[in-house]
Amino acid sequence: MKKRFSSFRSNAKRARATWGELSKNAIHNLKNLTEEHGLLVAAGDLQLLEGRWYVTHAGLLRISERHRCCGIRTLVEGNLSDPACGRWVFKAIVYKTSGSKGFVGYGDADPSNVSSLVHGAEMRVAETRAVNRALRKAYGIGLCSVDELGGFSPSTAPINDRGNASSSSTGHSSHDGRPRLRDRLCLLIRQHNLDPNLVKAYAAHFCGTQTIREASRDLVESFISHLAASAKEDRDGLVCKLNSFAQPAEGVKP
Repeated sequence: MKKRFSSFRSNAKRARATWGELSKNAIHNLKNLTEEHGLLVAAGDLQLLEGRWYVTHAGLLRISERHRCCGIRTLVEGNLSDPACGRWVFKAIVYKTSGSKGFVGYGDADPSNVSSLVHGAEMRVAETRAVNRALRKAYGIGLCSVDELGGFSPSTAPINDRGNASSSSTGHSSHDGRPRLRDRLCLLIRQHNLDPNLVKAYAAHFCGTQTIREASRDLVESFISHLAASAKEDRDGLVCKLNSFAQPAEGVKP
């Protein structure tokens, strides 16, 4: 019991250092995840997005290792995949023991539901998603995998020669386990069905720069928080605000 409490305290401390102050609900859920599954923020097992916890591919693999998983088998669903269009569907089977029938999970990926950062790697994303779903079934993980979120696939980010995820100044990446700002913004745009071009224009106006790429990380983080709150509290009002940044059609006088 003392060891579990110590792990939770360490988890909570690392989580606050990474994502700032946490809500009571986030803390309560983190405690359950620590005690029930031994997931660790410092090990990259968890991600916090919009106040919700998501398990990572690495976290699921660690759970399977602790439970002495017998094996994982993956298969391409050829009749559902279309390599020419970058669409892949995988089937994954997790065998907890040598004599088990296996737990099945399916994963799909195409250019429309993965981050632009991993276009061309849809096959890897689909396989990862299938494995994650099968692992969650096998070990009773009710938490959604972050890799299953369309457009956000951190486990497939390019790896540099030091073993870290590669960074880009325009993407405002981070080496402390936080999701890229670009991915967080894309996730908000999809969740609330917003026009990405209008959001970019609004972001530049909010940050006081010509383009969002010129804005500092702090300004972009502030904009994302503002956009999330606006979409949640008054989406119609937000859409009206975004429409004010629409450019007049060519040849049409305002």
